[in-house]
Amino acid sequence: MRSHAAYQLIGDRSHQCDATATYSANGVRAYALCDGIGSTDAVRDWTVTAARRLARAAAVRANAEAGLRAVYQVYAAEPDRQNEILRYDLPAACAVVAVTAPGKPLTVAWCGDSRAYILTEHGALQVLTADHNDRRVRGGSRNVVTSYLGASETDEQRKAKDRHPAIESVTRGAENCRLLLASDGAYEPLEDSARDLADYLTGSPSRAARDLAESAIAHASAHADNATVLVADISAA
Repeated sequence: MRSHAAYQLIGDRSHQCDATATYSANGVRAYALCDGIGSTDAVRDWTVTAARRLARAAAVRANAEAGLRAVYQVYAAEPDRQNEILRYDLPAACAVVAVTAPGKPLTVAWCGDSRAYILTEHGALQVLTADHNDRRVRGGSRNVVTSYLGASETDEQRKAKDRHPAIESVTRGAENCRLLLASDGAYEPLEDSARDLADYLTGSPSRAARDLAESAIAHASAHADNATVLVADISAA
């Protein structure tokens, strides 16, 4: 049985602009999810490439934050992203990445409002990330993100504006658990409907990923977003 699986649905969007990727190197495995901002061919293609780059960078560095920062800085250094006018026409995405290695803690890093959760052996679901959006910063709209892959702000610049760094990270002690990465189109409809995401994380990773994404679309409002889920079983051994 595969230890991880991803599933996504397009919802009511014109394009599927979410993407997932995994990469393994020297016993280290990285799982990445990117939620593209906008619905165009360019955003769709860019997000697929970004997810792959992110997973590889994190696995090679054996650390989620180091990988995300490396990819973030590459995009931030692009000349057009330094231009206050041109930058907003370039593709971008919210991103979350998790890295596992035998006997080592789980590391997670993110920019934006894609989330990472773990389901413990005791059945408790815990969110590891804190959304980068205006709801967190000012109590405003959750649909206005305050950090993302493709931005050019440094940690200090982002803190001055939105009171959180451009990239945040967390380390979780090694334990047997089920990892969930989810785009906002996957977790928001279920939370809005007072559903417990843990209820959809049973069975194999492929079944859990499918069940959660399908349920998100079924419980969405009149305009369902892209719903993307990656589920992985993590062993502490």
